[in-house]
Amino acid sequence: MYLRRRIAVGIALILVLALVVFCVVSLVRGATAVVALATREQPSVARSSLPSPSETSAVKDCGSGDLSLQLTASSQTVAVGGSVDFTVTIVHEGSGSCLVDGSNSSRVLTITSGNDTVWTSASCPSDSRMLLMAKGDKDTATITWNADRTGSSCEEDSDLPRVDAGTYVAKVAMKGDASVSSPSVSVTVK
Repeated sequence: MYLRRRIAVGIALILVLALVVFCVVSLVRGATAVVALATREQPSVARSSLPSPSETSAVKDCGSGDLSLQLTASSQTVAVGGSVDFTVTIVHEGSGSCLVDGSNSSRVLTITSGNDTVWTSASCPSDSRMLLMAKGDKDTATITWNADRTGSSCEEDSDLPRVDAGTYVAKVAMKGDASVSSPSVSVTVK
């Protein structure tokens, strides 16, 4: 009986010892693999080797023959330091449905004085606003001009300098296709 107990304890001790050795070996191998991965140089993937995204829709982009733009001002005069709201309307005149970006970055309102571009709605980026348009569809949006001057970068409206009194010309056009534009609208700052 005494001998059996010693044999059982010996076997249990050998099994525990084997388990401890197995765990230590596994931990060392795992740590070695992690270190090897961390120190190995990662291959760089060239942009040209990436596949082009596939088209998800058969609907075409709107072209210059599909659209026209209209522009109206809430007032023809504005006080220095005041503001004027412009209503911009995209009208679909084509025969088939098409997609157009109706964001302020795509339909760009520009205020000029002679050859000087005073203000543009595209100076600050905006999220795209894709519109599916069919014949006769209209999309109307309001863009406010605070009688100020935009710079070469996007700035808060309160940080922009105000324009002087004078007559300014507003026009809206589709970015990338200046042939799609509205008639000009004059606004006088007093």
